Amino acid sequence: MRPLTVLICALGGEGGGVLSNWLVDVARHAGHAAQATSIPGVAQRTGATTYYLEFAPRTQDELSGRQPVFSLYPVPGQIDLLVSSELLETARQVSLGMTSVARTRVVSSSSRTLTTAERMELGDGRLADSSLADMLRTAALEHHLLDMARLTRESGTVVSAVMLGAVAASGVLPFERAIYESVIKAGGRGAQASLRGFAAGYESVTQARERGATVRDLIAPAVSTAAAPPLRADLADRFPAAVHTMLSLGHARLVEYQDEAYAQLYIDRLARVLEAERVSDPHAANSFSTTREMARWLALWMAFDDIVRVADLKLRASRRQRIAVEAKARDGDILKIWDHFKPGVPEFVGLLPAALARALVRWDARRQQRGLAPWSFKLVLGTHTVVGALALRLLGAMKGQRRRGQRFSTEQAFIERWLGDVIELSRSDWRTGHELALCGRLIKGYGSTNERGKESLLHVLDQLVHRAQFPSPQARAEAIAQARQAALADDAGRALDQTLQQHGAAPRPVREQPIRFVRSASAKPKRRIEAARG
Repeated sequence: MRPLTVLICALGGEGGGVLSNWLVDVARHAGHAAQATSIPGVAQRTGATTYYLEFAPRTQDELSGRQPVFSLYPVPGQIDLLVSSELLETARQVSLGMTSVARTRVVSSSSRTLTTAERMELGDGRLADSSLADMLRTAALEHHLLDMARLTRESGTVVSAVMLGAVAASGVLPFERAIYESVIKAGGRGAQASLRGFAAGYESVTQARERGATVRDLIAPAVSTAAAPPLRADLADRFPAAVHTMLSLGHARLVEYQDEAYAQLYIDRLARVLEAERVSDPHAANSFSTTREMARWLALWMAFDDIVRVADLKLRASRRQRIAVEAKARDGDILKIWDHFKPGVPEFVGLLPAALARALVRWDARRQQRGLAPWSFKLVLGTHTVVGALALRLLGAMKGQRRRGQRFSTEQAFIERWLGDVIELSRSDWRTGHELALCGRLIKGYGSTNERGKESLLHVLDQLVHRAQFPSPQARAEAIAQARQAALADDAGRALDQTLQQHGAAPRPVREQPIRFVRSASAKPKRRIEAARG
């Protein structure tokens, strides 16, 4: 029942009043109530006249005698459609907060009529069109820029007719095109020219919206919209309904990632969390939020990215289809995909037994102490070739070796440490356990990003869970929440260190990097000293 709101900006002599009257007549012909008000602009090009219209979304017959209540003035953020004949005037309304990313569609002319202030400059005082257009991209649900001045000239009419066509094609008002055209025809003299302008504006916005829909259709396949797989009956009985969706997704992900036994380990771990949460929240006042969050972050951590996972993902048919769409490959085109790799010691030792892995890590550390960069090598594989595809297929089939590798045992130890603290805290205080469960967000990415996240999480466990003293469980929960937000806001970790110190905890230790000698193009050695936290 909310009225449909339209704000129109037009300069003097552009027929803004005629446009407003046309729209009111269109609404009445369609059986809808409407109201229009206007605020005059200022002379000497220091402001446009604005016309504000509200339309009842239903016909008078549907309202059954009830009368809609309309506002006389536009409310910032409550505009459905903003139409303007001049780019700066559109930007002016955006700067006043009239538009909303969640609601407002904007149709603006890309042409400019210089303001008095712009003309007064001795040099080039014009505002940059690109900066004005950028405002629209970030402040509207949908925006379209048209050269209304050109369309007006080509149609031999006034810009108000073009703007009416843009309104009709925007999809905001529930009126058919034929009603708009019949109202224009009733104007008599000049109707044919106005109809040409209307058609030009209508077609321009329609084509722009169709192009936008095409782009969204191309992007959509890359976004997973699949529903959660069905949950096994025994698991549905074991866990509350609030957890089912995340549990189903997590279980399916780990079966695909490793095997059924690994997914069962996930279920067993989650059951321990649920049992602990029921102790501190026996009446489920928080809808099992801790268990639901753990179902998400535990599954993501257990399915950590390694070279086996990367190789498997790169050969997925869905990836090839996405690349084909991005490359605009047509049927019959030959698509070649070259993947670039730069694996180092951490990637290789992840699949090796612990003793051999430690030996390789020590060897690489000695190299770095001599001033050399960490060992790695570059590899380019054509995954469209038999050799490249077989190489990745072989690597992706090494899931069994994953369990025997050093990375797997290390990750499981870290997971158990975090999981144990979440369970222990959840038994004594629900909110503290919940905040620590949310710290699973810190574990993300691959390589150094993943390592930094784990170091931040483990330091939070050491300092805020086991060492720092707090006057109450609520204070500890608040400290954990602040530390998590700080770690997510700053990859370098400075914000996390400051937050830890504010709560009497120690910052993360500084890791000194070895001195490296880098040979320049002139063959003169240069010393570079690196020191970074984490």
